[in-house]
Amino acid sequence: MDVKAAPNGVATIEDRILRITGYYGYYPGYSSQKSTSRSSVTRCKPGANCPSSHSSISRQLSPLSVTEDSSAPILELQSRGSSGVCGHRAERQNRSGDDGTQTHPENSSQENRIKARCLSCTSMVLKAIWGLLIILSVSSSWVGTTQIVKITYKNFYCPFFMTWFSTNWNIMFFPVYYSGHLATAQEKQSPMKKFRECSRIFGEDGLTLKLFLKRTAPFSILWTLTNYLYLLALKKLTATDVSALFCCNKAFVFLLSWIVLKDRFMGVRIVAAIMAITGIVMMAYADNFHADSIIGVAFAVGSASTSALYKVLFKMFLGSANFGEAAHFVSTLGFFNLIFISFTPVILYLTKVEHWSSFAALPWGCLCGMAGLWLAFNILVNVGVVLTYPILISIGTVLSVPGNAAVDLLKQEVIFNVVRLAATIIICIGFLLMLLPEEWDEITLRFINSLKEKKSEEHVDDITDPSVHLRSRNRAIGSVSIPLA
Repeated sequence: MDVKAAPNGVATIEDRILRITGYYGYYPGYSSQKSTSRSSVTRCKPGANCPSSHSSISRQLSPLSVTEDSSAPILELQSRGSSGVCGHRAERQNRSGDDGTQTHPENSSQENRIKARCLSCTSMVLKAIWGLLIILSVSSSWVGTTQIVKITYKNFYCPFFMTWFSTNWNIMFFPVYYSGHLATAQEKQSPMKKFRECSRIFGEDGLTLKLFLKRTAPFSILWTLTNYLYLLALKKLTATDVSALFCCNKAFVFLLSWIVLKDRFMGVRIVAAIMAITGIVMMAYADNFHADSIIGVAFAVGSASTSALYKVLFKMFLGSANFGEAAHFVSTLGFFNLIFISFTPVILYLTKVEHWSSFAALPWGCLCGMAGLWLAFNILVNVGVVLTYPILISIGTVLSVPGNAAVDLLKQEVIFNVVRLAATIIICIGFLLMLLPEEWDEITLRFINSLKEKKSEEHVDDITDPSVHLRSRNRAIGSVSIPLA
């Protein structure tokens, strides 16, 4: 029976089955060639010699017999069907094994990355928590110091003696640092070894008498002037005004660094400096340029200026210091103050510029509270740089302004008019502008560009989603009909 060839060249049903099932040995005309080979075989009667047929078989067929050859395609299909499935399974298992060996290091690397991210996130969270605590501690210690000074002035007004007394407490800075070292460090060092290690801030040779006098004297004088002028300003102005004016030291630090240290020029910091100067003038104008107001503003601005000069000179001659070196240096300032500046309050006492009746009449509670909070403020400022971000320390300092304002309002010592309130806000804004990093404009542009890219990607995804659904539906509809021919 002759079978007509299909339009696509497939001759028989067997060819169609082989093509559909994916039989790799299939080629067009496979079944027709087998049928011709089978038809060419001549069947002989038993006992008859058929040399021509044997020769034709030997020429056309393999060495197998006719019966084996006739059953070969079916056997081969069955073996292909069973072994093909098993072969695919074996290949899949081998591939899965190879993929397992390849994905094992990938999984471990992904786990390491996840652990690293978790550690970085936890460290950031801890830094933020420490930063919040230090912000509150710095602002509260500075507010407490300022308010205790105002309370002390009601019965005792000796600003230089108070400055000298509180500066002597700086000697305790290094013992406090060493106590923390003993409590936290795994490898503990002796006090002398730690003292020599931290004295490298003065040079490779450590602290010598020459360096003690040369490096400590100017900084001790600037430290004393800063605190003394601050206390003088508190006598003339309210705590809110003095703390706000003292925040101008950031602007003065920038101007001095730009002039002396040749730091990078930044327009935003120039604007902040102008805002600080504007706030100073408005603060003096708040009381209609009263004599006490002008003198108090001058004292506060002088305190901010000496503080800025102290920071710039420290950066010029000593550079940056770690926590231990800062503790050593501040304690050295306390020793210098005790040894070389103690004659000044004695002279003021003998000349009756700062006189008191007896030592028993001194307000030791207020004096010790002021000195302790001042020491805590200095310790927190240096500890905060180690535990958290330095910018948070500055934020804690500027938060002392609203803190003092709240206390003054409760005590009814200040009446905020429009000019004083505007001056305080302008100075605080200028202080915050000083905290911007040098690459703030580049960081801002990158942030804006990243936001634009995210919005554009979301817009593209919203547009492409309907087309993807349509394509998937078309593919699903088209995969229903599978042509056999």
